[in-house]
Amino acid sequence: MQSLTNDNQMESGREWWAQRWIDVLESFGWVRRLARARNYAREGNVLKLEFRGYKVHALVQGTAPEPYRVSLHLDPFDDEQWGFVLESLSKQAVFTAKLLAGEMPQNIEEVFTANGLSLFPFTKFDIHSRCSCPDKANPCKHIGAVYYTLGDRFSEDPFVLFQLRGRTKAQLLNGLRELRQGDGEATTAEKAASAAPSGSEIAVERFWTYDAQLEPSLVVITPHIGSETVLDLLGTLPLTSDVLGTVSGVSPQVVMSYLKTIYDQVGQQAVIQAMTTGAQAAS
Repeated sequence: MQSLTNDNQMESGREWWAQRWIDVLESFGWVRRLARARNYAREGNVLKLEFRGYKVHALVQGTAPEPYRVSLHLDPFDDEQWGFVLESLSKQAVFTAKLLAGEMPQNIEEVFTANGLSLFPFTKFDIHSRCSCPDKANPCKHIGAVYYTLGDRFSEDPFVLFQLRGRTKAQLLNGLRELRQGDGEATTAEKAASAAPSGSEIAVERFWTYDAQLEPSLVVITPHIGSETVLDLLGTLPLTSDVLGTVSGVSPQVVMSYLKTIYDQVGQQAVIQAMTTGAQAAS
């Protein structure tokens, strides 16, 4: 069977929610145990990982000829608890738009906390795991390897984290759509995000294209503050050798630096023009 992790995956930077998962687990005092588990995951010993409902089942190759069987789950939230969470999420357009676009909002934990819940494990007793290996320690290195593999899976699909709490991606998004449409508050941005392709492939020629009309209530003209730009938020651009051509010395980093310079200049001019136009209209 083909392993689910490799050196590149394990060494690459995780999304914030995936790293938060690892940080929470290591905060339980399992750093020494998880050190060996991290190597197991890095070396590809997690042969299979699948969800059955909200429970995770995995096969992890150890020293024995046959792989060990690992099962893991968190306590799922019941329908009433999820109802409170979805209602809170539906009232925040930015959260809803990001989730419909397949992104994890930065402050989403606050929504769960406000409803007396914790999206991530709150204590080590919130994680229920078993392994068929003879090691009585929990987590053993096989369970720990599944922890790290789940972290990589979270980076690929943030909705896996919600599934651990009892809601699939389809259930979560459908619930949000129903609540937003029921309140008559579904924005154009959310509808566009909902209709966007779910795959991760990006058409380079349309990377900067946005055909839907912007939602007026979400557009605010303000001078840029701080060093972070929208380019930082977008992350690494999908620039390949085919796009860059064969020009010597051109790299994605060089292009990003150049784009940031242009962004700053254009941003300043746009704000000045917008404010000038607004002042003229007001007078």
